[in-house]
Amino acid sequence: MRGKGQSRILIDATSRRSATCALALAILCALTLALTQSVQAQTYTVIHNFTDGPDGANPYAGLTLDAAGNLYGTSTLGGTGAGTVFKLRYVNSGWVFAPLYSFPVVGRKGLHNPTARVIIGPSGVLYGTTQYGGQGTCDLGNGGCGTVYSLRPFPTRPASVFAPWNETELYAFAGGTDGGQPGNGDLVFDPAGNLYGTTLLRGFEDNGVVYELMPSGGGWTESVVYSFTGANDGSTPNGGVIFDKAGNLYGTTTNGGTYGNGTVYQLTPSGSGWVKNILYSFHGGGDGANPIGGLIFDQSGNLYGTTGYGGSGFGGVVFELTPSNGSWTYTTLYGFTRSGSGTPPGPQGSLFMDAAGNLYGTTYADGAYGYGSVFELAPSNGGWSYSSLYDFTGGNDGCNPWGSVLLDAKGNLYGTASSCGADGYGVAFEITP
Repeated sequence: MRGKGQSRILIDATSRRSATCALALAILCALTLALTQSVQAQTYTVIHNFTDGPDGANPYAGLTLDAAGNLYGTSTLGGTGAGTVFKLRYVNSGWVFAPLYSFPVVGRKGLHNPTARVIIGPSGVLYGTTQYGGQGTCDLGNGGCGTVYSLRPFPTRPASVFAPWNETELYAFAGGTDGGQPGNGDLVFDPAGNLYGTTLLRGFEDNGVVYELMPSGGGWTESVVYSFTGANDGSTPNGGVIFDKAGNLYGTTTNGGTYGNGTVYQLTPSGSGWVKNILYSFHGGGDGANPIGGLIFDQSGNLYGTTGYGGSGFGGVVFELTPSNGSWTYTTLYGFTRSGSGTPPGPQGSLFMDAAGNLYGTTYADGAYGYGSVFELAPSNGGWSYSSLYDFTGGNDGCNPWGSVLLDAKGNLYGTASSCGADGYGVAFEITP
């Protein structure tokens, strides 16, 4: 088995190492785990431990829930070598893991490495992106500039137990003006069935793009919605885009902007193109810096997001942008205090909001033990009340959650931790109230 330090994924070179506890520390981890659960009145359960076998390794992107309560996710590595797509199905009193597809390693450009979640499209078809693979040259080690793919069950007996679902490559980025290397942001459909997403690199000035894929003649045609310049408009759009009710797109850039610490942007359709509007440029102080995750809306049209760095405690922030008379007002809702040595320390994924308006998310290397946390922010007396739902210990419970969490109808939270676990390759977890 390979260690995570050998991986060449763009998003974070330091997070590939396997973090395990020695015997004395393992005993301490077990004690603190039990204490944490007792104090917080939450039950944390590992529902799958990744082994770097057919199941995969290093699940960065979080999970997706279907209407029947099944969970879907991706692992960046493992399987037949280039990452997997998997399903978790609750049966009787436990979760059954099933690999749906394993990305093969074929030649220099065969390392696909999915770092984003899959989304569920029409008829239960899964859609997602890989950071590498395909065509073009975006990385000297891996090659390939990434792909957009779909997965559906075979109508007949599958050819391999490693690929019981059929993968179709919808688009392979060439690494030119079309963009290159999709990040960890979700794809999103518009009402007409077109797909939208972002790439970290390339475009007209190699600062990333927002793109659209349109079904056409049995295939898909890509067009660039916006190509970032790396100046005031930002660069490196990692977190994907979302739509408002009027058809405008919103997203974040990790870098660039007026102060070089990232932006929140809006793209408005106008004629045959799109008009860009910067809603906020991060200063890098108490307002945070370098948003990696995407955005969400509440019912009133307010935007919420996170930054991985900055804030009063240097551990990133949760923020809100409120529309007012044609402009947007920025508010820091909570600042995390950096407690670990991981980089970046704070939230990396998007937030999740429940029906009561509570926000849920993860931090990568904050928390009581410096291995990340799952948190809740609840509206309270005109402000927000913070609760840590779980602090990772860096042992068998996993560590360094990168992606988002989601909530089911019963109030259970689900997510992934990218590293640690019993075999050192990450876990999928459940937190029950």
